[in-house]
Amino acid sequence: MKKQLRVVVAAVCAFAMVGAFALTGCSSNNSSSTEQKSDSTQTEQSADNNKEQVELQVFAANSLSKAMEEVEAAYIADGHTNVSFADTQYKASGELNEMLGAGSYADLLISASKGSMDTAAEKGYVDSSTRVDMFKNDLVMVSKEGTDLKDVTLQDIADGKYTFCVGDESVPAGNYACQSLSTVGVYLPPASDEGKTGKDVSGKGGTFADGYAPVLDTSVGNVCKHAQSGDVDVAFVYTSDVYRFGGVQIVGTVPADTHKNIVYPGAITSNCKNAEATQEFLDWCLSSDKAQEIWQKWGFELA
Repeated sequence: MKKQLRVVVAAVCAFAMVGAFALTGCSSNNSSSTEQKSDSTQTEQSADNNKEQVELQVFAANSLSKAMEEVEAAYIADGHTNVSFADTQYKASGELNEMLGAGSYADLLISASKGSMDTAAEKGYVDSSTRVDMFKNDLVMVSKEGTDLKDVTLQDIADGKYTFCVGDESVPAGNYACQSLSTVGVYLPPASDEGKTGKDVSGKGGTFADGYAPVLDTSVGNVCKHAQSGDVDVAFVYTSDVYRFGGVQIVGTVPADTHKNIVYPGAITSNCKNAEATQEFLDWCLSSDKAQEIWQKWGFELA
């Protein structure tokens, strides 16, 4: 009996030792797995930290200013700690081209019209192989916030009911506005476009018909401010400008078939010194959920 009891006790002890070794092994494996994951994370972080520090210079259409500021900050926060941004230049697209032509440096150009980007490509300011349509926008008529105006049409402008403001020839929003106003006889295209109206004209080089004296300004932001202050009854701006500036309300939408499609192309410049980092940023702008959230917040739709 005592012998049988010793056998049972020995068996129990043996099982207990096996269980202890098993638990020790699991604990060791879990610890090893955790350490491996930790090592992997540290390696990735170390790789990011060891990337060459790059400062990118962006030239962007004036209407992108608020959105781009947020996007650049979000890009860095999204793990691209090796990237910083120089003082991003927000100007009318024509003025940005002039700056590049005068020797100003940029890594990335984003224009507010295909025509402006076409000019940049023709003059060799950008690498055409990197060109991509980034955003779409709408042209609207706005007035000072709180106004009683509503349902304003192009024909109302033609009938002389309201004073109005548009961008000058360097401003794509002004070109689009002139294209639309040509359909109701307010804007007269140059002789080279005789007999054409709407999206078939450039919105440049023409004149306003007798009896029309719109306020012209050098950026779509300034155009919007004329409506904000009440200097004019109506201003032609992008939908995004309503989000960007506030103080105005949409009183009419310009029919999309009266002007060229409003598209913002982006391209890496031909003398870019940081082509790989610039391409990564450009790709992120178009693929990141966070970036898309910011663009939409400010009234832009991905093209």
